[in-house]
Amino acid sequence: MTASGEQPGSAAHVLELVANGSATSRADLVRELGLAASTVSARVQELVEAGLLTESGEGASRGGRRPRLLRVADRGAVALAADLGSHHIRTGAVGLTGGVLDTEDLAFDLTAGPDGALDALAGQLAALAERQRAAGRTVRGVGLGFPGPVDADGARIIAPSRMPGWHLFPLRDRLADRLGLPVLLDNDANMMALGEHRAARPARRHLVVVKAGRGIGSGVISDGRLHRGARGSAGDISHVRVDRAAQLPCSCGNIGCLETVASGAAIAAALRARGLRADSAADILRLVEDGDAHATTLVRQAGRDIGTVLAVVVNFFNPEAVVVGGALAAAQPLVAAVRGTLYERCLPMATSELAIDAAVHGPDAGLLGAGHAVLRLAAGTGAAPAGPR
Repeated sequence: MTASGEQPGSAAHVLELVANGSATSRADLVRELGLAASTVSARVQELVEAGLLTESGEGASRGGRRPRLLRVADRGAVALAADLGSHHIRTGAVGLTGGVLDTEDLAFDLTAGPDGALDALAGQLAALAERQRAAGRTVRGVGLGFPGPVDADGARIIAPSRMPGWHLFPLRDRLADRLGLPVLLDNDANMMALGEHRAARPARRHLVVVKAGRGIGSGVISDGRLHRGARGSAGDISHVRVDRAAQLPCSCGNIGCLETVASGAAIAAALRARGLRADSAADILRLVEDGDAHATTLVRQAGRDIGTVLAVVVNFFNPEAVVVGGALAAAQPLVAAVRGTLYERCLPMATSELAIDAAVHGPDAGLLGAGHAVLRLAAGTGAAPAGPR
């Protein structure tokens, strides 16, 4: 299954309004949603019975009986979340009211194939689930962000770059079988976009969130909901051609893709060619922080290349914000170069109120997105997400 936004007036939408503070009572929900009081009461009751909302105390009266206050349950429902990178696995538990609990990082090479990665991921998540249950929490399911394309059903990986053995791998179903929990799978940039939107920018309805790390990807929030496109590939900017890449071959089979010059992998390779130690994004950031001219120049140029591609997106889509996340977002020259290129290349009308910033939640953004997607889907169905099909 795939991460998706809640339907207007659904139980998930009700939960969202209470979670972000837009509504604190049934009366508030009736005003916000424009629905009948009986419909709102039914939605609230679903959420209370599912352990996602509590209703107690009394709020301020507006001329009638004092309303009972709605709150997201402090304890109870959590979702397990995992953010996979090409060389790491990060996991945590996400509740509706706070951030990420019990985070853990594991160095792991996903390029070695799916079998070992599945064992490591399942083991880490099983241990996390046990810790949550021991703390009295109910585990609703698992949200998973993968660094590559995911099919429209959210079941399988589709031709990920530089990852032999993963094509058509049924990761969702295999992991669900191992854990005995429902699993929601999507691209890691989509999960990051959901996390930044829900946790940091809920009032923004139109966003583009770029993940700049070892690879490059982006997620699109349109009218407050994740936009995945017809087959799930919306937001894939990594294989857009850029002039500076010229005839460089790409792992996708084409030449001149953005990924070949602006990804962390490309920058690290260019630095190693100059005799510098650069095996990871952390090494690139260290060199930039130390004032290395070659690293700073390459990172700044990568920002310009990313900005050049995003300029087309901004002019076409007209978002309210462009958010730069991923490991390389910590490099200020990259973010500044993206910002400068967008202001230079976009229409004034498109940038007059456009916010261009680094992501707020750093390495936890993808976990937040994956976890919240599971919890809201559980709220929308009155149960945990469906298991493997």
